[in-house]
Amino acid sequence: MAGVLDSVNQRTQLVGQNRLELLLFSLGGAQQYGINVFKVKEVLQCPALNEIPKRNPVVRGVAHIRGGTIPIMDMRQAIGSMPLDNISECFVIITEYNGSTQGFLVKSVERIVNMNWGAIHPPPKGAGRDNYLTAVTEVDNKLVEIIDVEKILAEVSPLAEDVSPEILNSSGGANHVNKHVLIVDDSTIARKQVQKVVQSLGMSTTVKKDGREALEYLESLLAEGKNPEHELLMIISDIEMPEMDGYTFTAEVRANPQLCNMHIILHTSLSGVFNEAMVKKVGADDFLAKFHPDELAKRVNQRVDQVCDGGEEVI
Repeated sequence: MAGVLDSVNQRTQLVGQNRLELLLFSLGGAQQYGINVFKVKEVLQCPALNEIPKRNPVVRGVAHIRGGTIPIMDMRQAIGSMPLDNISECFVIITEYNGSTQGFLVKSVERIVNMNWGAIHPPPKGAGRDNYLTAVTEVDNKLVEIIDVEKILAEVSPLAEDVSPEILNSSGGANHVNKHVLIVDDSTIARKQVQKVVQSLGMSTTVKKDGREALEYLESLLAEGKNPEHELLMIISDIEMPEMDGYTFTAEVRANPQLCNMHIILHTSLSGVFNEAMVKKVGADDFLAKFHPDELAKRVNQRVDQVCDGGEEVI
């Protein structure tokens, strides 16, 4: 695995083409799992771990890697199974989510596969609400499960989800009445987090779990004779989503003359300066890293002020 990620920085050309690359790994059984390469910083043999007091059981310890101290979480234990054993023989996938770095302990790391987001599907409806899947796909006729890492992180190290009183008190109150926001995200946890922020500002929401669903919703409004630009204040969309990613969704909206003026914020745990370039390329109005409730609330308030100052009608 020493060189398996050597070309990660050269893979950004996939973004915007509704494509991704998955790093496949195992947790010790026959089931294969995947994680987006864009979230991966490094893969290495599990180093020596140091215990930390009062740790969450999922955190097996911390490792000193490249001058930093990184928490190492047992991926198998995090999704409700038995902890991995013989961890010195396991691997650690170092990732970056929401601006923070953490490692996930896995049994083995297999390979990288190049895929289209159209081949990535939501979990089966029978999987239940408490599953840890954000998507599934097939590789070599075998099911690959993509774990909802944001759900794991929210359980192990919960983020503040409430908007500060200062922001709420400056939100304009009456200006937010009857404003409606479309939220698009494949992660159940992320959808709830964004929804909580928007609703705390006094607005109603519609949620969709991927870009294709969101695009079909906008097209259904058009079919009903409604103007989505008048129906919706804005769209807050994740980037990584099954069926259709946020970049492709944005590009599709911009390509439709009846939708092209929709206000779109891309809201993602993906890190890296290339995101700013991609925002411009696909025509999104703004980009915001997850998850900072005050920053998100400020962007929503700014959009409300923009609409009110411009005299735009939003029902």
